[in-house]
Amino acid sequence: MFSSAWYKKSMPAFRVATAARSYDAIVENGIARRAAAYLPAGAGKLFVVSTEDVFQHVGGAMREALHTVPHELLTLPGGEDTKRLAPLEALAEKMVALGADRTSVILAFGGGIVTDMAGFLAAIFMRGIPVLQIPTTLLAQVDAAIGGKTGVNLACGKNLIGSFHQPLAVLIDPELLATLPPREYRAGLYEVIKSAVIASPALFDLLEAQREAVLQQHGATVEWMIAECVRIKVEVVSADEREMGLRKILNFGHTVGHALEAETAYRRFLHGEAVAFGMLAATRLAQLTGYVSPPAASRIETLVRAYGPIPDTAAIDPAALQKRLVSDKKTRQGHVHFVLPTAIGATQIVADVEPALVRQAIEYALQ
Repeated sequence: MFSSAWYKKSMPAFRVATAARSYDAIVENGIARRAAAYLPAGAGKLFVVSTEDVFQHVGGAMREALHTVPHELLTLPGGEDTKRLAPLEALAEKMVALGADRTSVILAFGGGIVTDMAGFLAAIFMRGIPVLQIPTTLLAQVDAAIGGKTGVNLACGKNLIGSFHQPLAVLIDPELLATLPPREYRAGLYEVIKSAVIASPALFDLLEAQREAVLQQHGATVEWMIAECVRIKVEVVSADEREMGLRKILNFGHTVGHALEAETAYRRFLHGEAVAFGMLAATRLAQLTGYVSPPAASRIETLVRAYGPIPDTAAIDPAALQKRLVSDKKTRQGHVHFVLPTAIGATQIVADVEPALVRQAIEYALQ
């Protein structure tokens, strides 16, 4: 299934090739401590954007990496409910006061919220400055930090304000996961399951067979798992930077998951947990519409639940969730698009699904 010897002999570095920029996504233990080597020559002032809790737990890697590099630390409040424009405006004001200009660089050091927000700040500050992404959570390492999607939420929907802004590089350091709370780690595993369902039967098999090793963060197992997810994300982004076709498959579980986050004001579920709920709904919908066989659907649902628990969904109104689907950024001219699994490792994008079946799938996932 995978070879730990391969991982030790070959540092996984994946080349993201887009029209905007080509760069590397590198998976390597300890690479965060060498972040300075990835800053551009002649760069101006460096701004590290993080959160207080992230810096408290793993900031030592950044202090070591930048001990000879002048920089300013800027902190975001953290939490999906604060992923809004106002904190970015406050940071931009601080940057100007500290002498930022068009030669400045942002280093995003945190989870998915930080990578999204710091990336968006880099995209819009003085119409665009470089950003180096160093994700510190599993979810950000396997998904959020790669591919240049940046943005913030509106009350009515997730990531509805944003921009594509490709980074200088993505430095993925599995060692940073050591202090991650169990719930945060499991939330990232749901994004790993997503990658397995859409594109990697081998990864799916590993998650089924080696659940305990995955949950206990066994070194070689987790490193291969991360590298496989990064490979998938890089290949998809390189083929479709701006989500005009293939990249849409990365939204498996996100359509209903985003609705769940918005319906609960971004306070009840971690993003990965909402995606888990969305995958259960999408898999049920695929079975109801005949796109996936019952045995394959059962394997997907069993795997999602095996890495739980998902927070209680009691008192969630299925009608309210269904209504929110039309506000999803993947909806086109009122047509809601669903990424439905057709087999382990394959999906199909489907629009105009009968509303009654969508409602039935949401109700099933809420059980």
